[in-house]
Amino acid sequence: MSVLPFSTVDVFTDTRFGGNPLAVVIGGEALASETMQAIAAEFNLSETTFLLPPTDASNTARVRIFNRTAEMAFAGHPMVGTAFVLAGQRADLNAATFEIPAGIVGVEIHRDEDGNPVAASIAAPQPLTIGETVAPEVIARTLQLDPADVIAANHPPTVASNGTFYIIAELTPEGLSRCAPSLPAFKEALGNHPQFGSRFPVHVYCKYGGSIRARMFAPLSGTWEDPATGSANAPLACFLLSLDPNTERASFVIHQGVEMGRPSLLHVNAARTPEGIVATLRGSCVSVMQGEISL
Repeated sequence: MSVLPFSTVDVFTDTRFGGNPLAVVIGGEALASETMQAIAAEFNLSETTFLLPPTDASNTARVRIFNRTAEMAFAGHPMVGTAFVLAGQRADLNAATFEIPAGIVGVEIHRDEDGNPVAASIAAPQPLTIGETVAPEVIARTLQLDPADVIAANHPPTVASNGTFYIIAELTPEGLSRCAPSLPAFKEALGNHPQFGSRFPVHVYCKYGGSIRARMFAPLSGTWEDPATGSANAPLACFLLSLDPNTERASFVIHQGVEMGRPSLLHVNAARTPEGIVATLRGSCVSVMQGEISL
């Protein structure tokens, strides 16, 4: 029988039992993917990561990310939380590179005056890509809103990605508060958009200057609502910058999870580069639990 240690951390918060919880399993390179998926389903969190030796010795680690139903190419809070856990084990670690299916994620560790890790910043693994649009009425049906709650004046609901795609839609403040995902409507929407595979993740927001309120719903992936979604807020920031061609960079403070009772705070920067529009995001973390998995 093998034993693997694990830690859980709350990400994008400095308060325990806030933010987005994450399980980080140390090791497991001999595990089958099906076993990793079963462990993630057992934790029943938005994501679980497995911290593995790197394929390329010049990188710090290889990280596999699983939500409740599938492996993910990139997710933000797992990168931040995994970096925080690893930094707690390695007092000399101030920067890292993680290998994930979407590419290489650069990480910067933030420590307090006593050297304890408190936060991490990550660079999204890919520049912004913008895909097709989705009818506002589809978003309204999936979240049981009035069509007038979906604002299309600035942009229609649009697919955007920095490694994992989301359908980004602007809502009225009242609409954002009233969101109530309908599983049958999500299934219908995916059936009408088979090009999206098995996912139909909807990331909705209201913008107040440099401050944003956001919510993310992916019930078809087992996440009815997510307390904090770095891989959705990164393309949101990049997409908003893309709509302003005269601006080279933008910074946003994003609040998510408030309606769930797990308030989260994300700091996201977007910048134009020769490679495209890229994003970095920063979040604080708090340790919660430690334990072992016997297999």
